[in-house]
Amino acid sequence: MAKVVILVFLVTTGCFGAIRARHVGEFDDFPIKKALPLEIEDVIDDEQYSPKTIDDTDEPLTNYANDSLRDAFPQGRILYTGSQLWKTILDNDDQLEVLRRLKEEQDITMWGGNATSIDILVKSGSLNKVRQVLSDENIVYHVTINDLQKAIDEENPPLDEDEDFDNRNGHRLTWQAYHRLDDIYGYLDYLAETYPDLVTLQTIGSSVAGRPIKLIKISNGQTGNKAVWIDGGIHAREWITPATVTYIINNFISNWENEPKSVQNIDWYIAPLLNPDGYEYTHTVDRLWRKNRKRAGSCAGTDLNRNFGYRWGGQGSSKNPCAETYGGSGPFSEPETLAVQRFISSAGAKWKAYVSFHSYGQYILYPWGYNRVVPPDYKDLEAVGQQIAQAIRNAGGPSYTVGPAANTLYPAAGGSDDWAKGSMKIKYAYTIELRDNGRYGFVLPANYIQPTAKEALAAVRVIADAASKA
Repeated sequence: MAKVVILVFLVTTGCFGAIRARHVGEFDDFPIKKALPLEIEDVIDDEQYSPKTIDDTDEPLTNYANDSLRDAFPQGRILYTGSQLWKTILDNDDQLEVLRRLKEEQDITMWGGNATSIDILVKSGSLNKVRQVLSDENIVYHVTINDLQKAIDEENPPLDEDEDFDNRNGHRLTWQAYHRLDDIYGYLDYLAETYPDLVTLQTIGSSVAGRPIKLIKISNGQTGNKAVWIDGGIHAREWITPATVTYIINNFISNWENEPKSVQNIDWYIAPLLNPDGYEYTHTVDRLWRKNRKRAGSCAGTDLNRNFGYRWGGQGSSKNPCAETYGGSGPFSEPETLAVQRFISSAGAKWKAYVSFHSYGQYILYPWGYNRVVPPDYKDLEAVGQQIAQAIRNAGGPSYTVGPAANTLYPAAGGSDDWAKGSMKIKYAYTIELRDNGRYGFVLPANYIQPTAKEALAAVRVIADAASKA
């Protein structure tokens, strides 16, 4: 049977036009009218694991109540057989309350969506109940994934271990499949050895389990270059993000002489995988794991994108170690986020942009995330965000929604882009939520890697142009 991992990723209606030019407090932020009367962040905060979220199964470890126990028994694998992904169509807040109640009764979890359409993961044992409740409440829904485990099994084609990799210059990355950590790090090692005049590789820290957090610098070595940070894989299950970030690296290096000067005259600091423990865990145990793997009492994991130090511990961040949005015991309590903080603070680079790739939803988000307010230069962030969205469309990609994070999605304190903007004063700070808009969600098939990554490459070129002028 299936274990449902709890996640809430709700979206409020866009009200960017409701910005009021009113001074607010010492941070000189501007407020934004709330999009919905219902406090979405309250729904987010109480998501947590409990024994009820794990169904009976023949798998040996799925009888344990706490995911932290599974590390001791790596042979166990969480299965989602029979669970389904539905897209619900909502007409009013009362219907949203119905979904809240089903979530509290642990029949569903919420993946993503917007104010009128929310993706829900329905547990296999609750299908009939949820169908009846939605029918009684006149909530329209469509089944987008009929069997979640089948979608997981088909998401990533197996690599041929006997394939001759010499034709790929000694590395295994294909951008036609989602690769394991060793392949990703092997690729970075290959680049550092092959392009020593352009690429330097360093380890900026270690994960909870001691895995290195590797960062690649791409630079022409000119003094005075502006600097841009890019990362992926901070949330373990978002496999499309490290695949996308390594694709960007590959295209920069292989096409360096043909890139515009705005790209060539940037010092690029790129960390493809900030959560290596969680990422490996999604490959070996639980495909839908989100957090890192630090133990906290009887539960495991901190949401690394709630652990950064700017306005840490506020709305959208839980104090419950079992919650999906647990922000940790304090700001930068996790070795993964502390590594980022220490590196950016001490690098001496001329930071002008910070880009963190996530999935899913197709959003280009900028601060603030901690509350429904925006920084004084929000017009600059909005303008460049719209240019990014246009570049994605020009590259053949879908529409991306642009806006301040808390209002476009929901308040979530402790995010990396807020810290980059608020603490490090980096001009252009963005979280880019990649494909898709809910057809597959977190289990995006590998054949979407290249089209998604090409869009992201177009986005990064726009950011390079803005950073070069900042």
